[in-house]
Amino acid sequence: MTISRRVFVKSGGLALVSFGLDPLFLARAAFASTRLPAYPPTRPVLVCLFQRGAVDGLSMIVPHGDRVYYEERPRIAIAERDVVDLDGYFGLHPRLATLKTLWDNKSLAVIHAVGSPDATRSHFDAQDYMESGTPGVKSTGDGWMNRYCQHDREHADTPFRAVAFGPQLPRILAGSAPSLAIDDLQAFGLRVPQEAARDRLTRAFEELYDGAGTGLLASSSREGFEAVQMLKRADPTQYRPDAGADYPPGRLGKTLLQIAQLIKADVGLEIAFADCSGWDTHVNQGSSEGQLAARLRELGLALAAFNRDLGDRMRNIVVLTMSEFGRTIRENGNSGTDHGHATAMLALGGPVNGGRVLGRWPGLGVEQRFEGRDVAVTTDFRDLFGEILTRHLGTTDLSSIFPGYTPSPARFLGAIRG
Repeated sequence: MTISRRVFVKSGGLALVSFGLDPLFLARAAFASTRLPAYPPTRPVLVCLFQRGAVDGLSMIVPHGDRVYYEERPRIAIAERDVVDLDGYFGLHPRLATLKTLWDNKSLAVIHAVGSPDATRSHFDAQDYMESGTPGVKSTGDGWMNRYCQHDREHADTPFRAVAFGPQLPRILAGSAPSLAIDDLQAFGLRVPQEAARDRLTRAFEELYDGAGTGLLASSSREGFEAVQMLKRADPTQYRPDAGADYPPGRLGKTLLQIAQLIKADVGLEIAFADCSGWDTHVNQGSSEGQLAARLRELGLALAAFNRDLGDRMRNIVVLTMSEFGRTIRENGNSGTDHGHATAMLALGGPVNGGRVLGRWPGLGVEQRFEGRDVAVTTDFRDLFGEILTRHLGTTDLSSIFPGYTPSPARFLGAIRG
């Protein structure tokens, strides 16, 4: 959708540049900016973290009770003495030890052997299918999160209903329902997408503010204007985490801190989405230490800080990790792993039926593998996503969200209480 104006905030002042907006709208917006809508803190929130690059589910959630795991990975297996045991068979990578408390209080669940029914090992295709919600179909025009927003209009009363954290809207939020992309809460601004009309005045302002308006990308001008006004009043520069929460340095820690800011600002956030990249470990993956361990350490610290920061508000929040596929069971010649099939996902929060490894574990034996090399998918990702949409967000029409496939309560894993 073409955005027809840009909004900039510099040196504490708000400048509005209008391209074709009628004066009546501007007058209404000016009056509306004096009122701050109040959204109940009990509003359910879904936070999704996409581990792009295909996380090794076998090292994230280690089947340390299976000897085949150690036979197939003589150099990169997580030593049994280092595994943070969960149930005697599965355990956390040691760099995720900060999440053990959440497992113990039953607010963290693991879903293993989850993924796409499509057999592709292409990052691009698998990510596209997971975000569109239509495995094997490349022609789908919108993402499943956006379709949820299209068909559930009850909560479509705030520009912050669906927010992606990054410089552009991801595939999963593409579609006709309004959504925002926020790169940095402290840089208020509205950027015009490349497909927008580029008249002389538009180009002049793009050159003038090149690199400065990096805060917001909106799917419509109205949402963009309202969002900037609400962000200005929320004043994210003054935010301090609660309960001594200490977010790790780096992109992921900063992103989860900003999601916490929006939740506690009560601006009506319902869906937050963020990318968490760097999981394509073909070479020198490492075991308890190394490349993968460093990424998992950041993930564990960021999730633990987020949970601590939100405190009682976690009663209404579900955080879900996802990845396009897993890695091969056998390590490769470069002390890494290649593109696989099923992986592991994490769900945490007050509504989560935690303290359990969910899904049917297929086993690691050669006869149990997908195409003789990978962990087999026993849970279609749409069944997991569908359960969260139904039992947490309250949707009643999954067929419109996942066309051609209707997640069934009979296949729900029991990841969400109730």
